[in-house]
Amino acid sequence: MNKLVYILLFFIIGGNVHAQGTSEPKYVREANILFESGKYFDAIENLSSALEKVEKKNNIDLKQELTLKLAESYRLIANYEDALDRYKQCQLYDLKNPDLNFFIAECHRMMNEYDEAREKYDEFLKDPSRNRQRDKDVEMAFKAMNLYDNHDEANEFDFDNKKRTYDVEYQEDINLSAYDMSVSVANKKGNTIYFASSREDSFGSERDPITGEKYMDIYEVSFEKDNTVSPPGPKRLESDVVNTSQNESSVCFDKKFKTMYFTRCPKADVKEYGCEIWKVDIVDGEFTNEEQMNLTIDPSFSVGHPCLTPDDKMLIFASDIKSSGGDKSFGGRDLWYVTYDKKSKSWDSIPKNLGPEYNTSGNELFPSIGKSGKFFFASDGRKGLGGLDIFYCDPVKDQENRWGKPINMGYPINSTSNDYDIAEWDSKGEIYGFFTSERRRKDGEYKPNIYRYSLPPILFTLKVQVLDFDTKEPIEEAIVTVYPYDSIKGNIENQKFEGYTNDDGNTQTWAEKGNKRYINKDQQYVIVASKENYLAFSDRAMISTINLFEDQNFYMPISLVPIKPEKELRTPEVRYPLNQWTFINDETCMSKDSLLFLSDLLTNNPFITIDLFSHTDSRSSASYNQVLSENRAKAVYKFLVEEKGIDARRIQPIGKGEAEPATWIDENGQEVVLTERYINKFRSSDRAKFELLHQINRRTTVRITSQNFDSETAPEANPDWMEFKPLR
Repeated sequence: MNKLVYILLFFIIGGNVHAQGTSEPKYVREANILFESGKYFDAIENLSSALEKVEKKNNIDLKQELTLKLAESYRLIANYEDALDRYKQCQLYDLKNPDLNFFIAECHRMMNEYDEAREKYDEFLKDPSRNRQRDKDVEMAFKAMNLYDNHDEANEFDFDNKKRTYDVEYQEDINLSAYDMSVSVANKKGNTIYFASSREDSFGSERDPITGEKYMDIYEVSFEKDNTVSPPGPKRLESDVVNTSQNESSVCFDKKFKTMYFTRCPKADVKEYGCEIWKVDIVDGEFTNEEQMNLTIDPSFSVGHPCLTPDDKMLIFASDIKSSGGDKSFGGRDLWYVTYDKKSKSWDSIPKNLGPEYNTSGNELFPSIGKSGKFFFASDGRKGLGGLDIFYCDPVKDQENRWGKPINMGYPINSTSNDYDIAEWDSKGEIYGFFTSERRRKDGEYKPNIYRYSLPPILFTLKVQVLDFDTKEPIEEAIVTVYPYDSIKGNIENQKFEGYTNDDGNTQTWAEKGNKRYINKDQQYVIVASKENYLAFSDRAMISTINLFEDQNFYMPISLVPIKPEKELRTPEVRYPLNQWTFINDETCMSKDSLLFLSDLLTNNPFITIDLFSHTDSRSSASYNQVLSENRAKAVYKFLVEEKGIDARRIQPIGKGEAEPATWIDENGQEVVLTERYINKFRSSDRAKFELLHQINRRTTVRITSQNFDSETAPEANPDWMEFKPLR
């Protein structure tokens, strides 16, 4: 992968200068020293000059060596076009290096020229003398290009498969031709950020021989409510405590924004020292109490990219430490951490490895934690689109500073170039943030720049159609009311919305209302339809957005039953023990389940009033059965009022005794009135049928008496309806 991100911010390449023969000309030796020491920007000028002199002497071996190093220098500072020209020149010089096709393919891939990249990868794989250790890199490159072309086929890569598209915007008012990167949110409102930049007004006059840019300083910029940059725009922190003639970058803050941690890397000529993490206090807007964190025993190791957990108890960082306190590196750069000791008021001196759940044999860098608790980092050791990709891990519920498995954020956050150092914020349900990417800019450059991203709230829509239960025809001018429903408290909240159906029985499609949404995330909704002379007999229609992570359109058909005022409505079966008005609730009959029918009827139709009739069979005297039926009607009445919370003024309990037997359809298809005389026919011949028919007579029925109940004007209920009469 492109090493630019390491060169810029983290690991200064030193030592290991290729030994040169004394027979080499001085200008060749000087160019080689710059290249081998990692000073690629300065090396380009010297290599180009040396190549011109060598070409005049027609020394083919030196021409091949210098041209290849020139191509590598361009590639390693992300100048892929010039690198391609030099790699192809190597081929013209007949350089027998099987890696040439691989490097050419890599340049094409980083430039999104996938057809050319695939062709060169294929040529590389056909070369029997190739470095076969690169075969896996080629395999991953093919998968990444295919994935980039087909963003929906992300499951194989454990990508974020919630199918929500991030809006990504190049920050034109922040980025310059310099390197701009490593954003951190710098205040509680989330409208000010710090970032690192190599722009011309950074401290000092020296330039980094690796990149040709100024050494990096920390800058700040604020935003207006419409996300535009506030005047005067980006400005360097005027603090010699923070910004120096060295590289400063990668900032994080404690939860109160009173202490700032940042990375400081030595100049390129100070090879024996690695990067370090520093911290400063912020007092009345000033930086003070500068202190270097002692996180390594060997100063040649680098530590950087600090990240504080929201409780300020854990400092995560990236490092090339090989081992510490018994923990070993997994390879490349790993994520390590130290914890804060409240008693000593200090950080542990022995870093611990974050573990194989996050670290790989590749490089893991730039950890950060969003306001929602998500843990982010960049890695080139996992499946991705190319170079460094950004991964996130959801926090583990009820476990402090623990996160789930890493998930690739996918396109368009990640690209075929390096993408890293994300800072995410969450404000009033809107998720947004910033990240650094080396993807190609409009001017053709591949420099690190800052991008803003946002994840628009999930859009849920709702349309309801109301139909006649009997005819299935649409019902016009039905009123449909939608209530947010608290499933834990079990009550309907007040933030309702409603509308009327058109001639097709459909409501409007409820989606957005100004800046608000009708249907919100992680919420349940109850839908009630009503119209005069119709009843909603079914249970409450409900929709739920809990655990939904993508846009969804809800369509809900609801049927209303036409009211026939002259006819009573039979309820499901309710049974009572002989001569009692308590409900049978056992394996033979769950009467209270049947009574929920009445509860739902009244709840789903909040403006109706009913007469509630209870009947008995013909056994016992008429006067006895009259009192028994009244008590049974009162038992149902009390259940609805006391247990289900129905307004007592909407119900009138009436006992019918044995006077109005039910009807049923006999085996001949004839409707029969279940008189005592008819039922007695089966007393001896079919005892089960005899008992069944008596049970049918012991029924509860309902008649709708009005559809305009008004809780403000309705008279009080009769208190006698709450009292049972004694049986005589």
